Amino acid sequence: MRFLFALLIANPALAAPHSGVVKVRTGPELSDIVLFVVAALGVWFVRRAMRARFAKRGTPKD
Repeated sequence: MRFLFALLIANPALAAPHSGVVKVRTGPELSDIVLFVVAALGVWFVRRAMRARFAKRGTPKD
C-alpha cells in the first residue's frame, strides 16, 4: 500500500513535459466550466445542509 501511495505522489513527475506551444484562448475551456459547475453544486449542497440543520433546531435560545 505504501508503494502505491509513493507511485501516486511521483506520478506528476513522470508526466510528459509542456510542449512550449502557446495557443490563443478564444473562450473558457471545458475544464473551466466544469470547475465552476462543481463549485456551484458544492455551495448549493452546503447551503441546503445548513438550512436543514438549523430548521431542525427550532427557535433560538436567546
